[in-house]
Amino acid sequence: MDKNPQNYQKNCTLCPRNCNIDRKTARGVCGAPDEIIISKVMLHKWEEPCISGKNGSGAIFFSGCPLKCVYCQNKKISHTCAGNSVSTEELANIMLDLQARGAHNINLVTPTHYIDKIADALSSIKGELEIPVVYNTSGYESVDSLLKIADHVSIFLTDIKYFSSESSQKYSRASDYYSVAKEAFGAMLKIAGEPKYDKNGMMTRGVILRHLVLPSLRRDSIAIFEDIAKDFDISSFVLSLMSQYTPEFCDGDYPELARRLTTFEYSSVLARVTELGYTGYMQDFSSSTSAYTPDFN
Repeated sequence: MDKNPQNYQKNCTLCPRNCNIDRKTARGVCGAPDEIIISKVMLHKWEEPCISGKNGSGAIFFSGCPLKCVYCQNKKISHTCAGNSVSTEELANIMLDLQARGAHNINLVTPTHYIDKIADALSSIKGELEIPVVYNTSGYESVDSLLKIADHVSIFLTDIKYFSSESSQKYSRASDYYSVAKEAFGAMLKIAGEPKYDKNGMMTRGVILRHLVLPSLRRDSIAIFEDIAKDFDISSFVLSLMSQYTPEFCDGDYPELARRLTTFEYSSVLARVTELGYTGYMQDFSSSTSAYTPDFN
């Protein structure tokens, strides 16, 4: 059990769901108890090149998720809380071990619902941890919660998944997704600043905006990029446009998602992104495969 009683989430409002429940006795949307649950720790070599580098990113996969998208490729851990319970002290030691193994950074994957405990773990090893911390998120974040960890995070790797409230409600049960994610994105830019790299091309500070193009939603994707370009300086962050959607992970009756992207769908989004002047990583269309999904068994 966690050894830090000040972290007890009696009325949890860490994410925008604001479940306001006692996590010692109940479960909110994320499904997490009042302790840190980790499903996997690895040197992850399949993130963006400026994150993974040669040695890999020190990825810590947290169990549970406030969003629970119906097509999530990590559903084995995001739709459940399978994994091992660790204290903040143990989490801090895991981070130091990843650093000793040569990780380019500490990659906190879906950390939202543990953000207070993670901040405590990072505080306890301040001065010992010398590599950047990456906050890897669905984008559905509370600005107040982000500020809890702002002093410890150098890089934000954030999704913006949807523009329309209809799509975000249908696939993630979050009709307010875009407005929340856009506000959080703005906060991340203020916290991390413009992209910075070391002599080997590894990112040391900045924001990477990820977007996975979904079948039948190319117009929704384009709307995101048009709106972001209108309200933000697109040179102040890096774009990662992804084509790796695979239908095998989709649950339920969503026939429009029961197929792979077409070349036309991805190419039309890529063309508009290029026209708007975005720069960054544009995934090859052949990347539509489950090979990029870590084994959570």
